[in-house]
This record gives sequence, structure tokens and C-alpha cells, in this order.
Amino acid sequence: MVAGAQLTQPVRRKFGVTAATLAALFIALVLPSGPGVEADTLDGDIDRLKADVADLSQRLYELEEDVLYPADTQVAVFLTLRDRDGLELDTIELYLNDTPVASHLYTERERDSLKQGGVQRLYMGNLPHGSHQLKAVLTASSANERFVRREVTHAFRKSPGESRIQMTLDAKAPDYEPDVSFQEWK
Repeated sequence: MVAGAQLTQPVRRKFGVTAATLAALFIALVLPSGPGVEADTLDGDIDRLKADVADLSQRLYELEEDVLYPADTQVAVFLTLRDRDGLELDTIELYLNDTPVASHLYTERERDSLKQGGVQRLYMGNLPHGSHQLKAVLTASSANERFVRREVTHAFRKSPGESRIQMTLDAKAPDYEPDVSFQEWK
């Protein structure tokens, strides 16, 4: 029995040291000192990088707009409805100097938006200074349930700087014949 008692002391010491080592490791891993702080720092770095990427993306978009559509040659065409109940717009096709530049097929949601006073940008592009012709072809259903197709032209002079052209559709009762007017904004 004495021989067995002598054997258990070194074994106890061996396990005692191992148990103390395991306890120290457990405490080091469980306490939120090192890894949690590093994770917070990493999260902060990621958030800053995301903000930088968003800022750079916005700058790139602005530079792209400046390069693609320089203000000196920029032309934009917008659409509005004056009489909001006279027409159910189906399509619009735009031509600049007999070249097709835009076409649009309207959904119910887009029609509703225009009827609520919305403004739609139909076209944005570049034109040299001088005289130009804008042609619009529209198809619609009138309030008296007739199919309507209209072709209208507008001559304008592009001067230096941005040019904006507002195209307004109107269809008054009782015949609901579409009337298209143009207004240039400087």
C-alpha cells in the first residue's frame, strides 16, 4: 500500500500542474480582453472602409456625369401632364435631328405618377451649339376611349450652358385631343 501511495503523488503533481494550466488557459480564453477588442477594431475598420467606398463611388458618379454630359453641351428633355385625366399615355418616342434618342412604354404605375404631378426625364445627352429639331411621337388612349397618335416637332437653338426642355401634354374635354407644348428652361 505504501508503494501505491508513493506512485500517486507524482501523478497528482502531474495532473495538478495540468489542471492549473488548463484553468489558466480557460480564463484567458473566456475573459473578453484580446479577441473582443481586436474584433471591435476590425469592425470599425470595415465601417470606415465602407464609408470610404461609398464616398469614392459618389465622386466617381459625379465625374462620370461631368465627362459624359458636360454642362456646356448638355440637353435634357422632361415630360409633364397638364390635364391629368384626359390621356392614358402608352408610349413616347423622341428624335433629335431625325435620330431616335429615347423611347418609353408606360406602366400603370408610371402613368399614375405622372397624373399625380410627377416629372419624367425622357432624355439627357449632348448637342453641339446651334439649331436643332426635337420630334416626339406619342400614343395614348383618350378619356373618351379613342386611340390617339400624335407627332409634334419643336425647333430650338442650343446655346452654351445646360438646356432643359419641358414637354407638357394636355387633353381637354370634350374631344380630348392631345396638345403638346414645349418650354425651354435656362
